Amino acid sequence: MNEGAFEFRSKMRALTDGAVTSLAILATVLVIVPLAVIFVHLVYKGAASLNLAFFTQIPKPPGEMGGGMANAILGSAILLALASAIGVPVGIGAGIFLAEFGRGSKLANAIRFTADVLNGVPSIVMGVAVYALVVHPRIGFLPFTGHFSAFSGGVALGIMMIPTVCRTTEEMLLMVPNAVREAALGLGVPNWRSVLSITVRTASPGIITGCMLAFARVAGETAPLIFTAFGNAFWSSSLNRPIAALPLQIYVYALSPYDDWRRLAWAGALVLIVLIVMAVSLVRYVTSRGVLKGAS
Repeated sequence: MNEGAFEFRSKMRALTDGAVTSLAILATVLVIVPLAVIFVHLVYKGAASLNLAFFTQIPKPPGEMGGGMANAILGSAILLALASAIGVPVGIGAGIFLAEFGRGSKLANAIRFTADVLNGVPSIVMGVAVYALVVHPRIGFLPFTGHFSAFSGGVALGIMMIPTVCRTTEEMLLMVPNAVREAALGLGVPNWRSVLSITVRTASPGIITGCMLAFARVAGETAPLIFTAFGNAFWSSSLNRPIAALPLQIYVYALSPYDDWRRLAWAGALVLIVLIVMAVSLVRYVTSRGVLKGAS
């Protein structure tokens, strides 16, 4: 190869590298800019309605000024805690089975297919399904069932979390090198102990990231809660009664004819976004330190 051809190819490589880098930067900007614009608009519309009453008072009757969404903030916290208690353990357990114990089995293929299908099911369909299975009066003889309740809302959100957590856990565990598993087994560690203490710990940052993605997805869901938690204009922390939630309250206020309620809807949307960002940031901080950091 002569010097001229070599120089030409070098220039083409540099030009191609610059073009691809520019396209990657452009794609990043196209993703970030709309999100930034939405967030700035949300701050502009919602910050003006934030005050102490918003965080300490329950909604006022229609037509009255003031009030807040304190009961909805508490209700969302209860629903998300219940959903996480249902969705995270089941999703992680299913992901561990798919990656470590059920490779190639028919049961594993069925679980994987079901998780992929559930990931694409609209949230309102999930709400209708949970209504039929938990809320409908014909099964009211079971505890927490037969009526609208916080429990049914948590079940709906928990089921929605399972497929995301499951598939993310499986993918993160499959990324752990087989040498790590073989080293543990070579030391005489039982397989189940190797999976829980070494493999899962190594993949824990990715697994927890998947849990955060699932949490962020369900935190803003409204449709499933219309058919399950139903909403409540008063204080309620019982799992056996209808309960308020920020997405539900925002939905009701945004459709109302009252200007004050629409302002509170903007404030509620801002608070919901900030709470999600804070929760995700806190978990990411915890996972970057201590035992949750994973093996290096």
